[in-house]
Amino acid sequence: MKNALMLSVVLMGSASAAAPRIAVHGHRGSRGTRPENTLAAFKEALRVGVDVLELDLGVTKDGVVVVSHDPLINPVICSLPGGKPAEAAPLRTLTYAELSRYDCGSLRNPRFPRQVPSPGERMPLLSEVFALVKASTQPAAARVELNMETKLLPGEPDLTVSPEEFAALLAAEIKASGFQNRVIVQSFDRRTLEALRRLAPKLRLSMLISDNLPDLGALAAAQRVDFISPDWLWITKADVDAVHAAGAKVAPWTVNDEKGWARMVDFGVDAVITDYPEDLIVWLKAKGLR
Repeated sequence: MKNALMLSVVLMGSASAAAPRIAVHGHRGSRGTRPENTLAAFKEALRVGVDVLELDLGVTKDGVVVVSHDPLINPVICSLPGGKPAEAAPLRTLTYAELSRYDCGSLRNPRFPRQVPSPGERMPLLSEVFALVKASTQPAAARVELNMETKLLPGEPDLTVSPEEFAALLAAEIKASGFQNRVIVQSFDRRTLEALRRLAPKLRLSMLISDNLPDLGALAAAQRVDFISPDWLWITKADVDAVHAAGAKVAPWTVNDEKGWARMVDFGVDAVITDYPEDLIVWLKAKGLR
């Protein structure tokens, strides 16, 4: 009986050790606790130990790749000097010098009451994010990956550069950074993914999904992507299994509570994108999953 009990304990421990690690993606850095897509948010995400920094990209009038979720200045989170309200000007109409006047750290996003303002934060260059990771002494920085989204709207082509130009600028930035093996490029717009596949065939690509599509496995195979990244509210265990069968991984967005995290664990996803990466890491550790 004693030997049987010991064997049971060993087997349970082995099963736990063999459980796949769920990668934690800090959405826009750590949007729930710091101003989104700022260096302050990325520093916080590195501090709490994320596996992946998730961020969004735009391009300025002078062809500079910057970190921004919106193709326009968002007055909810950015202001002009002296706290003057900002207008929703397209990034494409502003040079980086003009864009750097905006303070995107002083205003607390009302959707996130736990968010700690960081006055004076500017919309960072993508190159500044790479530099931050390289210079960071946080343990996570040595292995952290970057999951970056190209923000384009096919129905509003005047707001952004073309998919081909966007892809070319981004490919050059990634190559210059030396982070080619630590980058994932994601998009709802397959045009930039296809352009990047031609320009940088070794880059990992992720297709973002917002709809309830019938066969995510077939989509992963057809688009030849490494990840399918769906709205977590739409996916099922069968979807996850189908994507895995197609040879891709699943990284749902944006999951912010324990009920959702537990559901994603049950489904067997590979990663979770969250506004609260520290909370998710603590929860995973408590469940013996990290």
